[in-house]
Amino acid sequence: MPEATAAVESSHLLLFFHSVLRWVLVAMVAVAGFAALAGAVRKSPLMNWHRGAAIWAMVLCHVQLALGMLLYGTDIASGTFRRMTPDAARYWELEHAGLMLLAIALVTAGRMASKRARTEEGKQLRVAIFYLAALVLLLLKTPWWFTAMGEGRGWI
Repeated sequence: MPEATAAVESSHLLLFFHSVLRWVLVAMVAVAGFAALAGAVRKSPLMNWHRGAAIWAMVLCHVQLALGMLLYGTDIASGTFRRMTPDAARYWELEHAGLMLLAIALVTAGRMASKRARTEEGKQLRVAIFYLAALVLLLLKTPWWFTAMGEGRGWI
């Protein structure tokens, strides 16, 4: 039984860090995406902080993915998904996990595509398109406190 208690405690700790990091991640993806969009529209040169924001957003996405996968594994091991209603299990196992993976893939692809672009405007446009598409997915499938899946979870 002590193993089960340790698994639950580690799951709560992972969930806490995963939930806190979502705020930073959403903000960073938004900053990088909108800064790149503004730069592309204004045809202004790519600033170092634009590149840094895009890199940090990608790094945070991958850290969030690692935390999410650890959390997913602990939930499978502890049988959490089996105790959920079918709708909740489908949301967490498929919808949330799948679309968040797609959002992280978009951020990564946007960063890689921007590195291959030949012009400053092209670099910014690629980051803007991919990062803002990822931002939409992040906002749609994050279990915010006002949604059915996030009800009772609070701000963190």
